[in-house]
Amino acid sequence: MGPLGHRLLADYRMVPVLVVLVGALSILTIADQAPLDDAAARRLAATIRAAGPTDQRILVVVRSQPEEQAFAKALARELSPGNEDRVEVVRGDPATAREALGRLAAAGGRLDAVAATPTTAGWLVLADIPAAFPTLGSPRVFVPTARRWPNFLRGDNLVNVANQIAVIAIMAIGMTAVIITGGIDLSVGSLAALSSVVATRLIRDHLGGVDASAGGMVLACAAAIVACGLVGWGTGAVITFFQVPPFIVTLATMLVAGGLASILSGGESIHQVPESFVRLGRGADVAGIPNAVLLTVLLYVAAHVVLSRTRLGRHLYAVGGNAEAARLAGVPVRRVVRAAYVASGLLAGLGGVVLASQLRSGSPTYGAMYELYVIAAVVVGGTSLGGGEGRVIGTLVGALVIAVIQNGMNLAGIESYTQKIVLGLVILAAVLLDRLRRR
Repeated sequence: MGPLGHRLLADYRMVPVLVVLVGALSILTIADQAPLDDAAARRLAATIRAAGPTDQRILVVVRSQPEEQAFAKALARELSPGNEDRVEVVRGDPATAREALGRLAAAGGRLDAVAATPTTAGWLVLADIPAAFPTLGSPRVFVPTARRWPNFLRGDNLVNVANQIAVIAIMAIGMTAVIITGGIDLSVGSLAALSSVVATRLIRDHLGGVDASAGGMVLACAAAIVACGLVGWGTGAVITFFQVPPFIVTLATMLVAGGLASILSGGESIHQVPESFVRLGRGADVAGIPNAVLLTVLLYVAAHVVLSRTRLGRHLYAVGGNAEAARLAGVPVRRVVRAAYVASGLLAGLGGVVLASQLRSGSPTYGAMYELYVIAAVVVGGTSLGGGEGRVIGTLVGALVIAVIQNGMNLAGIESYTQKIVLGLVILAAVLLDRLRRR
């Protein structure tokens, strides 16, 4: 392996780990899947039409979940052409299905087929139709054809993983810059909470509340992000001008920001915001990809360019490698360190805005323990706690490793206490690998 290969392996050594994790979880979560997409609706409709006459009376039974409702809508559309009065859709629970069957029986109609999901097909009310509603006959229950596929690789699960890690991944960009300079920032979780509270309180008290315009919401979110950036500048100023260890300064900032968030919110959640406030955190305006995920990708591309192609990026690595040598070489060390903490504050504020959008509220409890997950993502991604080394793409890989581990344990039904132990061991292993590599 040449020098380039060794460097890539050192910078992105967690990529093979991520690939192995994804492969292992894919194998371990293989199960029978009954797809509920449009293609499955078309196949099931064709099966039902082939099994009986053209004038069949069909009942479609699904739960209230969005995925099942979309499936029912697609199935009814496939079955309905020229047959609208013979297809009825029931959405809800077994009691709702029983009521619908009772109405059909009371009307003296017949029932030829029942289209159901794997869950609703198991309801006793559908199995008891011949006995409970003899006038309806013995309709056959049809369900989508199952296939073997990993639960982990289901589209909704992958989107969920990406969306859940978006906030931590965004905040981890700023933490990467800070740790590259040889520092640490323990305040990012509290700053995220502060940002969520500032944004939602401005919307509630000054910009129209639930009737706030899009421009007003953007203004409130921008103000919250800038406020966190100013806090980051203050943190960097104390560290550089007074030579106070970053651990102590950011620990104090964490407590101050958390206290301010509680005071501004009165210790309660602020939820008087418009429905459209969730667009950033939950919306998907481009090809069904969550907006938060798209924002995260764009930020990582920009951060990669800054760290690898700009003077500021070179200065960050120089300061982290040897601050005194960097100063003698003409690098404005204090300004570079302050810039790193400003970036961390701004991105923590943005993470808080995204979190508030996802939850449609602001609260002083948001962001709790996030600083540890953010630091873990950076360290697992290969950035050295000693400073001077690291890649922002590695940080993204580290965030994905943590997200995949958590999601895999959730799919396996592992309780939260054990998950904390596993994540702690992963972080410790990453740090030990870094120390062994340095030796």
